[in-house]
Amino acid sequence: MDTFTIIKKLTETPGPSGGEQPIAETITELWQPLCDTTQTDRVGSVVAIKAGNKGTTSKESRPSLLLAAHADELGLMVASIIEHKGNGFLRVTELGGVDWRQLLGQIVVIHGRKSLPAVLGGLPNHMAAEKDHNLAYNAETLIADPGLPIEELREIVSIGDFISFRQPLRKLLNGRISGKALDNRVSVAAVTICLEHLQGRVHYWNVMATATSQEETRYLGAYTSAYRQRPDLAIAIDVTHARGPGTNDSELAELSSGPVLGIGANVHPGVFRALKDAAKSLELSVSIEAHASGSGTDAYAMQVTREGIPTGLVSIPLRYMHTMVETIDLSDVERVGRLLAEFIVRLDDHFMIELTDVLMRPDLKGSVDEEQEK
Repeated sequence: MDTFTIIKKLTETPGPSGGEQPIAETITELWQPLCDTTQTDRVGSVVAIKAGNKGTTSKESRPSLLLAAHADELGLMVASIIEHKGNGFLRVTELGGVDWRQLLGQIVVIHGRKSLPAVLGGLPNHMAAEKDHNLAYNAETLIADPGLPIEELREIVSIGDFISFRQPLRKLLNGRISGKALDNRVSVAAVTICLEHLQGRVHYWNVMATATSQEETRYLGAYTSAYRQRPDLAIAIDVTHARGPGTNDSELAELSSGPVLGIGANVHPGVFRALKDAAKSLELSVSIEAHASGSGTDAYAMQVTREGIPTGLVSIPLRYMHTMVETIDLSDVERVGRLLAEFIVRLDDHFMIELTDVLMRPDLKGSVDEEQEK
């Protein structure tokens, strides 16, 4: 399956934060042929384990790496059901960091007792209250209209039902694609590509590929997966803002520039360095993204689980985040998949000792600052 086909399958499957069952089933279908075991845990995260196949050590005693790419997408939830002259409409609230400025005119699916298509509508500017003139729509001025009488709507829909956006994935020019939920289904695709690369390679460590739930709302799956699986290392795979008109180009990566490696509060410098070394061995260009505090990713949660897990962060450049036209370059997804696979095959039984005794000591192997050259 090619990269576009994988991403299309992932992005067009609904899975708003807290309602990930459909996307969990799709990811399980993708990962089952590539891993030894797959399961969906009690909070909706998918965990697939590929045991190490190098050496004679039993798989139970091998060190393990957790790869976490969140499965959920931004969505909405039914907040109230309202009536106007016998017609039924819905007021909605957001799930995750929804950008209300771009919701008007979107097509959605209401996941009630059965799935209902609906449009998000609102009054035109000249008919709106004066206080709302020239303002973005919000929870009080936007409605979901499925086109049903109020009695029929109340039979199908309840307060608290999930609402997902419906938007096909489109090919643009020059290897670019655009659609909804690329945050973070492209990272799930990158993990899938990593697992495909590992089919033909040997690696000592066990790999736990995890599609985490509810990252957009509370990092739930990252906390619970890291706690239950107790990996020796973890890497969060996510998207990051890419350059475009109006952005601060000195701090952002360009589309098609390759993986972005995070460094900062949520990233272990030793894991960062090892990712850099893996990229160098592939002659793969990378960009560096510094985080002054939290990264806003699953790395934030995994790092502090149990006694602390050394964590890395690999990101894919993306334009127009949290909209229905998120845009990425397919080559970046494929390069992230290759980088993760290379990182994994380089892990050996000495890595954790070096991580503690050497990689954290810049006086022995050079400072992190020296490694931030492209």
